[in-house]
Amino acid sequence: MKRRPQIPLIHMVSIALLRKLGLQCRFQSTRRPTAPLGSRILTDPSRVFEHNMWDHIQWSPEQEDLARQKVEENSSVKIPVEEQVKYDKDAGLYWDEFYRAHQNKFFKDRRWLFLEFPELLQHRTHECNEVDLESKNLSISCSCVSLETQTKLAGIGRAHAKQTFETGEKVNSMERTNGGMNFKHKLKDWKRTDIQKNQGCFPGSDCTFKIFEVGCGAGNSVFPILSEIRELRAFLYCCDISARAVDLVMSHPLYNASQCYAFVHDLCDEANSTYPFPEGCIDVILLVFVLSSIHPERMQKVINRLSKLLKPGGMLLFRDYGRYDFSQLRLKQGRCLFGNFYVRGDGTCVYYFTKEEIAHIFITAGLKEVQNVMDCRLQVNRKKKIAMHRVWIQCKYQKPFTKDLN
Repeated sequence: MKRRPQIPLIHMVSIALLRKLGLQCRFQSTRRPTAPLGSRILTDPSRVFEHNMWDHIQWSPEQEDLARQKVEENSSVKIPVEEQVKYDKDAGLYWDEFYRAHQNKFFKDRRWLFLEFPELLQHRTHECNEVDLESKNLSISCSCVSLETQTKLAGIGRAHAKQTFETGEKVNSMERTNGGMNFKHKLKDWKRTDIQKNQGCFPGSDCTFKIFEVGCGAGNSVFPILSEIRELRAFLYCCDISARAVDLVMSHPLYNASQCYAFVHDLCDEANSTYPFPEGCIDVILLVFVLSSIHPERMQKVINRLSKLLKPGGMLLFRDYGRYDFSQLRLKQGRCLFGNFYVRGDGTCVYYFTKEEIAHIFITAGLKEVQNVMDCRLQVNRKKKIAMHRVWIQCKYQKPFTKDLN
């Protein structure tokens, strides 16, 4: 009789622990693993079309040289300077047109937010900050304990949120019907003077945990977040340069005016840089694929202003395009404004970052680096048999406490 292979003791203990907690091991699950930035590693190139995404892809020197050549080629023809002004000046109009054409159907809801950014969950923020500070350069091989912690963080509240969806919709509908308009008028009054804000009279002032999403678009982060914080004393502020995008958020059936305040705001408008809440009151700022749409010369001042909104110890969570991403390589000549800053065919702009650029911007704004990683993945279209190298940058920066500043 052929003997069964022995399972290492550490694996047996790990499996027993995770089963007791009702969790799955990464090697037991058929879904995409939940370790930070993924842990599905392509070790056999012949299996590339078995999954839609592979994580932690290592580029060869030849691939980097080819990517650099493509960028140099599509950047060789610049848009005339006199034409560049309109893309910065009329950015809001271009995004309005974008959302008029696509409504809320272009982007998918970001259900991955709580896997990568568990700081969005109020009662786990402190614990997650400690984990991040201890593991800034997390390796691919995570320990069973960290996997357990991260998996539990990702699953907190999901089952409960689904059960309360219908109840939330009914309550939200009643608020809009019976008093929603009056509440909106009150919210407009909050922005009239800073005196009210200083006295603690502003939307969400009675909540213990405040999240601010910058560049909310049609709500692809808003509604996953609202579903998670529905039963918590948490409040979500969200803004966008596009009035049409904000209208899409506020007209959504899951928009809850008692727990969310959406408003139109241009991050680059220094003259009107007021917010419906005072400085130093925000626990978490979410900045996902937004900074790349801003002119590089304005980025530093934008982050400087946002950093003032955070509480001491508050976190700024960032994710955006990295240098040599597939979307940059496929741009055609004549789309480059300058450097690695481009305009798309619809008039919206995009910049492709390096880790060093992001670190300089956020640290100059007085924030402390907790995480700054390059997320290199291989995205696969199994139907068309196409593999695309995606490059994103994911960061977490924290506002220091007073003792840290000293």
